[in-house]
Amino acid sequence: YGFINTCLKSLVVEKYGEETWEKLRLQAGVQDSFLTFEVYKDEITMQLVDKACKVLGVPADIVLKEFGKYFFEFCKRSGYDHMLRTLGGNLYEFIENLDALHSYLFWFCFCFFPQEMNAPSFRVEKNEDGSMHLHYYSDRRGLCHIVPGIIGAAALDFFNIEISMKIVNQTEEEERTGKKEHIVFLVTQKPLFPCKERNEFSSSSQCFVDSEKQIENQLNKEDLEKAKNANGDRGNSVCPVKKSHWKTLRGIITLGKGKLLRGFDPVYPKSLWIDTKTFCNGLPFHMVFDKELKVKQAGVSIQKIVPGLQTMGICLDQYFRIVHPEIPFTISSIQKFINSQFVFQTRREMMPESWKERPMLELRGQMMWMEPLQCMLYLCSPLLRTLHELEERQMHIADIAPHDVTRDLILLNQQRLAEMELSNQLERKKEELRILSKHLEEEKKKTEALLYAMLPQHVANQLKEGKRVEAGEFKECTILFSDVVTFTNICAQCEPIQIVLMLNSMYLRFDRLTTVHDVYKVETIGDAYMVVGGVPVPVPTHAERVANFALGMIMAAKGVQNPVSGNPIQIRVGIHTGPVLAGVVGEKMPRYCLFGDTVNIASRMESHGVPSKIHLSSSAYQCLKYKNFEITERGEIEVKGKGKMHTYFLIRNKSATENEIMGRP
Repeated sequence: YGFINTCLKSLVVEKYGEETWEKLRLQAGVQDSFLTFEVYKDEITMQLVDKACKVLGVPADIVLKEFGKYFFEFCKRSGYDHMLRTLGGNLYEFIENLDALHSYLFWFCFCFFPQEMNAPSFRVEKNEDGSMHLHYYSDRRGLCHIVPGIIGAAALDFFNIEISMKIVNQTEEEERTGKKEHIVFLVTQKPLFPCKERNEFSSSSQCFVDSEKQIENQLNKEDLEKAKNANGDRGNSVCPVKKSHWKTLRGIITLGKGKLLRGFDPVYPKSLWIDTKTFCNGLPFHMVFDKELKVKQAGVSIQKIVPGLQTMGICLDQYFRIVHPEIPFTISSIQKFINSQFVFQTRREMMPESWKERPMLELRGQMMWMEPLQCMLYLCSPLLRTLHELEERQMHIADIAPHDVTRDLILLNQQRLAEMELSNQLERKKEELRILSKHLEEEKKKTEALLYAMLPQHVANQLKEGKRVEAGEFKECTILFSDVVTFTNICAQCEPIQIVLMLNSMYLRFDRLTTVHDVYKVETIGDAYMVVGGVPVPVPTHAERVANFALGMIMAAKGVQNPVSGNPIQIRVGIHTGPVLAGVVGEKMPRYCLFGDTVNIASRMESHGVPSKIHLSSSAYQCLKYKNFEITERGEIEVKGKGKMHTYFLIRNKSATENEIMGRP
């Protein structure tokens, strides 16, 4: 299920960041997110693990073990905490019941999302020295290193035990009908007390000893001896840990007339006070069979569904096959996996004609070996998830014993089915909204880029927020104007589309240079191009930036062809430095405009300029004369509306190469 891949993504993002996940998933060729109960191919998970090893430069066993630890925490955060904590009172019981948990999850998921959940299987064996052998079975090869991560994290969190796990055997196992990877881990463990608990234990030990002595003096010696023996029998858990005195006291329970006893001894009647008929009616789904699999006894409901069971002495494997665990139908195999939940399925060829077209019945329950009788008891219930499945098998609620919770689960699932379907739809909608939000963010960035191309960023942000943009005065800035020589004649002799293509080619080059030299493009009108340095962000190097930009314009214009003559176009450039007032004009199509005599003089420098030359005013010259630029004097000229002005020509930048001016690598 997608839950696994979501966990892997969460691990990478949390430990290494979003960028690492993005790089990893692109290399693996998988999507960015996964639906919890959607089924995905195993290859996706394997690809992610493989790429994680390469991207992070970590061996596969380390990555998988780390994933195992994180998967345990991820499951707890995802709402499985209480379910996991209640699996067992110690590590042995916890592992022993993992298969039952998988069986429940498969049953639960299948009710609402009819996809096969191919979970691993676990079998655990106690050793005399307190260690365990953990048998791990899986159809998926190469993932066994996840197990030490998960089991180690569970042992530390739930039982305060630190464990070590090493592989002692790895085979293609023969114990099951399916060829699965069979890994045997040796699990050794030791107690792990927090420092605080250790200190409290040592400092308070004398007090506990005194308290215990007082209690022992009040106990009847015989009862105390029985309690100790009972506790010794019961406390045979894996790797017994020496308990603190408080834990000892908590283990003492009050029974009878004020006597304190530790442990519990069950009481059994001398004879069984239930007749055969009541037993078979009270447990309608049960079977007893011997070592040869011959049926000795069966509940009434299962006899009704499988009439062949009424003939005592028939072989059970003729009518049923074992679906889970995947083992041969023999007593020895069943005894080896006796702590697992067993799922039986009826064989179609042995069912009555009326059943041949129906889905086969499945039974789920536990096996109990009865040593005195040398027989196996299978206590089970029909594995039914919905009322629809009940109807398909032409069964009724009445066929299930009133004490069997299967009745309640079938009825409750009708409501849960609707809730889970709604939850699944919400998850899909959430994913759709996430994708839409991502696309919206991309479109927003495009819109903002377009807006920032028209207006200065801080001005655009103020307008977006609905604020009024106040006009600002800039005491010194440098303004540039340029135009195409004989543009009017070119327009008269060409098609409009040729003019558009020529101007677009020229302006694309100029626009790139504004980024290279960090100057602000104010506007273009026809063939006129206007930029400013030092506005809207004041900088002391405004004149040098505009001068370098102007030199780049002259070079760039040589790459634009005149559609009439076929030769490179020629441009005139004029530059002037002085104060301006800048502000936003208009609401429908707001423009950031410059006002003041500086703008007029810069325009005059351009109109009175010379083709392929950069015309400077005296104020622009004063800003550039000590800045490593080669400048020649033009002298006094008559400027329309300004009278006589002393002007100059900018030739080149002495300290910059052509590639640097053009922004080439």
